[in-house]
Amino acid sequence: MNPWKEIPLGDYENHMSLESVNQLQTLNSIMKGQLSDHDVSVAMILGVAGGNGLEHVDTGKYTAVYGVDINEGYLNAAQQRHPELAGVLQCICLDLNRDAGKLPKTQLLIADLLIEYIGYDVFLETVRQTGAEYVSCVIQINTDTAGWVSDSPYLHSFDRLDEVHHQMEEDALIGKMQTAGYELIIQKAFKLPNGKALVRLDFRR
Repeated sequence: MNPWKEIPLGDYENHMSLESVNQLQTLNSIMKGQLSDHDVSVAMILGVAGGNGLEHVDTGKYTAVYGVDINEGYLNAAQQRHPELAGVLQCICLDLNRDAGKLPKTQLLIADLLIEYIGYDVFLETVRQTGAEYVSCVIQINTDTAGWVSDSPYLHSFDRLDEVHHQMEEDALIGKMQTAGYELIIQKAFKLPNGKALVRLDFRR
């Protein structure tokens, strides 16, 4: 079983929002820009989890937002937390490693801290399947020598993630997206505690 099916949403969100981690808050701020920066009306968010950042969906702009995750419990929480998105938010529970071919088309594809868990090749197949004009990604860069998961009281909830984790490199992702016909249009870094950083990379086909 994929470890993401077993991690309690509370452990994930509590870990990510710790002052020493500060990723939930940073990702929320980044997603606000991802949703507003491109002239589109349909978006897909891969690894939407409990819906962090969905409050930034402008229902006057978006006719459909697909929330994709492997954990059905996460998707249920996202829907319950955002009743204002009824009729716009459409949740899809699937494993991208096996079922990316079942995804619908979209204009904007958002993947924040998701490529790390499926790898470049599966991600590129997902991009091809969705036919996105814009792709906006966030990857984690580790600038320290410690582990890629920050220390916290919730650390053991993530013990099995090593089984599916792929280390990300900015240049490698940019190169693979260029090969797939996508041009880099936005590149921004956001420093985090513990010698880590989140990097936003946006591409246009």
